Amino acid sequence: MTISEDGIPAVTNLDPDLLRALRQAATDAADDGVELFVNSGWRSPDYQDQLLREAVLKYGSEVEAARWVATPDTSPHVSGDAVDLGPAEATAWLSRRDAAYGLCQIYDNEPWHYELRPQAIDHGCPPRYADPTHDPRMQQ
Repeated sequence: MTISEDGIPAVTNLDPDLLRALRQAATDAADDGVELFVNSGWRSPDYQDQLLREAVLKYGSEVEAARWVATPDTSPHVSGDAVDLGPAEATAWLSRRDAAYGLCQIYDNEPWHYELRPQAIDHGCPPRYADPTHDPRMQQ
C-alpha cells in the first residue's frame, strides 16, 4: 500500500465508492501490465493547510498557489473524495478508460488528480476545469 507524505495510508478515509472504483481500475490496469499507485488520497485538514502554505512559498502568492492546492475547507482530498495517482504510465492508461470506472480527471493542469463521477459511466466524464481556480467548489 502506498503511504502518503504525512505517513497516513493513501486510501485511509476515502469514500467507499471511490475506493471500489480505484480497486477495480487498479486490477484491470495490472491485467494490462500497468501498476497504478495512489500517491495521495485522504488528507487531514492540517496536512492540507501545510501543503497550501508550502505552495504559497513555492509559487510566490496565494493566487498562484490556488492553481495547485485547495484550502482545507474546499479540498476534496480532505473529504476523502479525491486521489492523486501515478505513475504517468498509469494515469495515461486510466485517462483512456476513466469514464468506464466513473473516475474522472477534474483539472487540465493536474493529470494525476481523479474524483469519482458515477454518472460518467453512462454519460462520460464532464469537461475538465483549467485548474482549481475555475472550479466553483473552490470559491469559498
